[in-house]
Amino acid sequence: MSDFALQLLLTFDATLRLAAPLILCAMAGIFSERSGIIDISLEGKMLSAAFTAAAVAHLAGSPWLGVAAAIAVSVALGLVHGFACITHRGNQVVSGLAINILASGLTVTIGIALFRQGGQTPPLASDDRFRPITWWLVDGINQIPLIGTIYRELISGHNALVYVALAAVPLSAWLLYKTRFGLRLRAVGEVPEAVDSAGVSVYWLRYRAVIIAGMLCGLAGAYLSTGQGAGFVREMSAGKGYIALAAVIFGKWRPAQAFAACLMFGFLEAAAARLQGIHIPLIGEAPVQLMLALPYIMTVLLLAGFIGRANPPAAIGEPYVK
Repeated sequence: MSDFALQLLLTFDATLRLAAPLILCAMAGIFSERSGIIDISLEGKMLSAAFTAAAVAHLAGSPWLGVAAAIAVSVALGLVHGFACITHRGNQVVSGLAINILASGLTVTIGIALFRQGGQTPPLASDDRFRPITWWLVDGINQIPLIGTIYRELISGHNALVYVALAAVPLSAWLLYKTRFGLRLRAVGEVPEAVDSAGVSVYWLRYRAVIIAGMLCGLAGAYLSTGQGAGFVREMSAGKGYIALAAVIFGKWRPAQAFAACLMFGFLEAAAARLQGIHIPLIGEAPVQLMLALPYIMTVLLLAGFIGRANPPAAIGEPYVK
């Protein structure tokens, strides 16, 4: 395999790792918004989950306990959002923004109180975080030209939460389009009155949607601090929740299309890291700041170009009054 092909393959490999939290958050956004609940609190739930996962993994010595705690905290924040928007029919955007602000402040405050390291957790030991999984027969298949390299670099070698993120896409699609729950969930985001007239609780369906969204955001946050990273640092979500929300809109609230958008954002981030310092014709050496800003620039461009063409669920953002 040529050097260029190998570098391209390694970029795709990094794309999967960088896109994993975006994929999980995007699936969370789809469930919430398909039920009619705007969820800009993806960022805050992911950030809170990242801190919780790292703190519990450090204190308990188990990344799986960290994941469980991260899911619990994220679901709790989702229920707060649901309580404000579903039960009390509050403004969904304001509620989501409040959760984001709360998470940004609380993670730093609690981090300083617990660890006294400026709001971050101590670095996690190898056993306290998720390590790459080497698949079966890697050594044997590695002898096969091209296929062996793809199997070793692209398919094998990711940690468990990356595979969970990839599995979440077909699972979400099946749940939304092949089950009675999915049919009702999509209906409650379009015509909640029809769901209510059929004797199904609109409120309970929407609460279940925000619970599922909380679980997925919990996994995304846990991946950031115990899978991709080795501990929590301040604001480590770095706008990924907003990028995932952009992927949901760009993907028209469908799992497969949102997955493709997340891969694109992941590829931009992976390519940006490899393009730093590279000489570009007519431009010169690529500025580091420009490379780091590429995913966010693309987010703005995509939203500016596609948000008018995407048709959201008809009842999204509308409180239901029985």
